[in-house]
Amino acid sequence: MTNLYGDFNQKIDYVFKIVLIGDSAVGKSQLLARFARNEFSLDSKATIGVEFQTKTIVIDHKTIKAQIWDTAGQERYRAVTSAYYRGAVGAMLVYDMTKRQSFDHVARWLDELRGHADKNIVVMLVGNKSDLGTLRAVPTDDAKEFAERENLFFMETSALEATNVESAFLTVLTEIYRIVSKKALVANDDQGGNSALLKGTKIVLPGPDAEPSNKKQICCYSS
Repeated sequence: MTNLYGDFNQKIDYVFKIVLIGDSAVGKSQLLARFARNEFSLDSKATIGVEFQTKTIVIDHKTIKAQIWDTAGQERYRAVTSAYYRGAVGAMLVYDMTKRQSFDHVARWLDELRGHADKNIVVMLVGNKSDLGTLRAVPTDDAKEFAERENLFFMETSALEATNVESAFLTVLTEIYRIVSKKALVANDDQGGNSALLKGTKIVLPGPDAEPSNKKQICCYSS
């Protein structure tokens, strides 16, 4: 069960921090607006620094608050936003499928992400603006090949038409929940070691000071 939205009066079982990364103008803010508020604005302005929104969903009868951070893609803000990778358990790595350069920069963004966050963070490669099919500059196979090589999930989305936006976010959140739940079960059986973080009912990763978890190696790919 991954598509039921939680009652905001419910107890929150988990808080998962997700970061949106990628070049400027690839549609990161629009993807967030579509997922969090089901909105889309043709007059969207560039994000300055970092903004975040939350959305509460229910997965497997657990109430999960997704805390989604929208990072500015402009070079001059990257030093500011890099601190916000810390504590993230998921990331949406976004490129514009009509702009080849934004895809060519994906590897650099991924390196930066892995340099500042847990190396086993759950990552979804997102080819946005699929509604502009006639302007496609990045073949789907190129993106699939990159995602397979780097063990990423992959989807093409359209924030304008709301295509695959919810599916992309829910896939990442569900994978994070699966990993955390599995580790929690192991922690309940293991009274020693460094399992204290996972013995409770909640994992809260609110911001840059949160310590990354030691997740197991993830190998995940979806088309």
